[in-house]
Amino acid sequence: MKTKRKLYKKLFIICIVIYVIYIFANQQRILNSYKTAQEYYNEQIEVKLANKEALNQTKKNINSEEYIEQVAREKLDMYLPNERVYIDNSK
Repeated sequence: MKTKRKLYKKLFIICIVIYVIYIFANQQRILNSYKTAQEYYNEQIEVKLANKEALNQTKKNINSEEYIEQVAREKLDMYLPNERVYIDNSK
């Protein structure tokens, strides 16, 4: 009778140890996925902050003559009078 009790006791302790190891492993996997997500979102924040800085710089320069001339050349295909424009036909 006592040997069966000791056997059940050892079996019960082994089951508890296995369960605790499983819980720790599962929690570590979850923590790793959270860390990966945090790194991704930190990178996204840095990209958005850089984009915001570029937009703020554009906002400051929007009324300058250089910016207006650049937009006219690039988007509206407008050029200064008596200016020679060379077109690349290889494109």
